[in-house]
Amino acid sequence: MARSQKKGPFVDEKLFRKVINAKETGSMVPVRTWARRCTIVPEFVGQKFEIHNGKAFISLYVTEDMVGHKLGEFSPTRTYRGHGGRRK
Repeated sequence: MARSQKKGPFVDEKLFRKVINAKETGSMVPVRTWARRCTIVPEFVGQKFEIHNGKAFISLYVTEDMVGHKLGEFSPTRTYRGHGGRRK
């Protein structure tokens, strides 16, 4: 179920502050986050993130095409090993 239009997109305040601070200082260090449910907003474009997938951090560079999506969409949590068949 989608979020209400009245409320607008969910953006984690702490993560947003970290991104704004990194842009002001010109820091190129990736922002580590566990906030997979956070929506990517235009202020995040050009920033590097490390998104936790439950086991490890996955690196992500945000581009314009990603605006409106969630951070968790780009950090898969499951490993696909194929459907049955012969194993070596």
